[in-house]
Amino acid sequence: MIRAIAGIALLLIPDTLYAQTISGKLFGATETGMEILPGGTLQLTGNGATVRANENGVFVLNADSVSDKRIIASEPGYITDTIDPGRRTYLSITLRRNAHILKGVTVKDSRAAYLANTAVKTEVITQRELSKAACCDLAGCFGTQASVQPQTTNVVTNAQELRILGLSGVYNQVLFDGLPMIQGLNYTYGISTYPGTVVDNIYVSKGTTSVLQGYESISGQINLESKQPDKAEQLYLNAYANSFGEAHFNANVAGSVGKKKRWHSLLALHSVQPAAKVDGNHDGFLDLPQLKRYMAYNKWRYGNDREHGLYIQTGLRIVQESRTGGQTGFDAVRDLGSNTVYGQSVHYTQPEVYLKTGYRFSTRHAIAFAAAAYFQDQHSWFGTTKYDARQRSAYLNLQHEWQWHRRHSLKYGVSYRYQRLEEQIGFSDNSLGRSFAGHYRTPLSVPGAFAEHTFRWRDEQIVLITGARIDRHQVWGTYFTPRAMLKYAWNNHHTFRASAGSGWRQVNLFSEQINLLVGSRDVIFTEALKPEQAVNWGVSHTYRFDWSAAVNGTLSADFYSTHFRNQFFPDYDTDPTKAFIRNFEGVSHSNGLQVEASLVFFKRLEFRTAYNYLDVYRIENGSKILLPFNPRNRAMAALSYRTKQDRWQADLNAHWFDRMRLPNTSSNPDAYRRPAFSVPYATVNMQLTFRYRKSLDIYAGCENVANYRQPNPIISADNPFGKYFDLSSVWGPTRGREWYIGVKYRIL
Repeated sequence: MIRAIAGIALLLIPDTLYAQTISGKLFGATETGMEILPGGTLQLTGNGATVRANENGVFVLNADSVSDKRIIASEPGYITDTIDPGRRTYLSITLRRNAHILKGVTVKDSRAAYLANTAVKTEVITQRELSKAACCDLAGCFGTQASVQPQTTNVVTNAQELRILGLSGVYNQVLFDGLPMIQGLNYTYGISTYPGTVVDNIYVSKGTTSVLQGYESISGQINLESKQPDKAEQLYLNAYANSFGEAHFNANVAGSVGKKKRWHSLLALHSVQPAAKVDGNHDGFLDLPQLKRYMAYNKWRYGNDREHGLYIQTGLRIVQESRTGGQTGFDAVRDLGSNTVYGQSVHYTQPEVYLKTGYRFSTRHAIAFAAAAYFQDQHSWFGTTKYDARQRSAYLNLQHEWQWHRRHSLKYGVSYRYQRLEEQIGFSDNSLGRSFAGHYRTPLSVPGAFAEHTFRWRDEQIVLITGARIDRHQVWGTYFTPRAMLKYAWNNHHTFRASAGSGWRQVNLFSEQINLLVGSRDVIFTEALKPEQAVNWGVSHTYRFDWSAAVNGTLSADFYSTHFRNQFFPDYDTDPTKAFIRNFEGVSHSNGLQVEASLVFFKRLEFRTAYNYLDVYRIENGSKILLPFNPRNRAMAALSYRTKQDRWQADLNAHWFDRMRLPNTSSNPDAYRRPAFSVPYATVNMQLTFRYRKSLDIYAGCENVANYRQPNPIISADNPFGKYFDLSSVWGPTRGREWYIGVKYRIL
């Protein structure tokens, strides 16, 4: 209580009493201006006190009782400078590039994963962190993290989603280069089509986030930032193969064109070749699908959005993919739609394009425009169910950025979201009497307007972001979405955050609930589905410490609570042979607590551990019903060690999952029943990497070292055309131990 009163009193003290504090921002000179230098070192000559600039380049030094207030500013790749502040208490420091050091070298952040010093608690996963695992696609990039849980939605085709706060992946917004590219039909397999080789950083935020990207992000946001053409390796090659026979090949080429070399381009090619047919648990079904994928991605960049003048960023990507799974004897050419050999076959083509451009008139004014569009054409068979779908989507966003005061900035604008999703469902054999064949249309046309204000006080010691948007759905009318985020940095060590806001989203039924198509359940529609709505609030505390020059780390804790006003989840419990589709407007809550610790020893040994508590439930008929597939308790630990010359790197991570509630199968025959809860289990993954002259990496590893498998994951696997065949009770690993080896080659 005394500390809280003292903290409030400190906020009320006039600026003049803080004359013993020197603060400012650290920049680095560029060819056309300057850029922020996050992580730069500032040292006070008088007492040797040292701090690092945060992610926004801001630093604060305590110069109390120090006679020599000169500051030594340094950053790898830049010339160290000594600045005498005189009587000034605020400095803007710009370091010049060291041409000898930077020639032919790309400077990267030395941290593998860290918490950004932003108003929203944001975890940043860098390329260095991604190197700790094979990270073949986006779903495989979270093995050393606790906030995101990859979850399989269809075990036969290995469709996956990314869960935050124990909620389905549909409730968190997945962005690519800040744009909502994964939605609707693309949701089913979209996260698997982004290889780790094109990733620069991944930003993970839980709970309420900015209104600038839209009205979604109910449980959080994942922003996948691709490599920048002007900073990427000139050549990057990666080849990978696992013990099942699946192979991945990647090639990136980057360069600049034009007389002044102001246009920069990145071309990324990605290919996956199918595995052999493997049935390790002998249930007659393949442990992983035979996957074939080709992807090409070309990104162009001109200028810089932080510098005066025009900037342009544009990208074009095309994906062609096929997945084949099912019984080991299934032939994708001979047995499509067969009622004697069960199989699943998915083929789709998806081209997409985006543009981000703008013009910065001054440090105070800038306009920005973003546009994205994609098309997907998909042809699928799930047993005797034929599913064909097409989707056209577009996104437009125009905004003005106005720094109207040193402490205040405003962003406001208009947006438009368009979707036309058409799905055709039919049956080659309908002996089970399923009733949901037909043509389905899921349109979306939502114009919107938004505004977001940011208030910064005492060099971002306090940051308050308030925003709101108004959007109009073509059927359900107008939605108001307010959000607020607050950060208070008590000092250089302690940071407190709080957030609150609402969100909503339209349901895309079959693409988001693929299990409705792959089993034998009949789908029963009881009413039209309304958009889902929820309110989320959360609080967090972060403690950063430097025990010595050899040991530093971070402790953090956060709690988020989500309250749904309307929610949809297929009712699998009432009848195991049916799935009922209805709105749920009763009490539905998700409460999530996470405690995490991260330690770094001698800049070579990293240790991270985290614990998650999830309470995700509904109140039905006065009783608390846990939502399925959510472990009440979850824990992880990760250990990474690099030798002094960075020649060898060893990584190990372990995950433990508590039991989960499963769909009710008590009315099934004995052979097809499953327990009400799963059993706790753990997985361990490891990798060893050898580096040669910073150009060649050879890595090998093993996932699921203990070879743990969920017993009998597929209900009625012996009779896949019977009425009890069901894939909706998969809760753990199904394909056992996986060895892999790979090689990377780069020219910087």
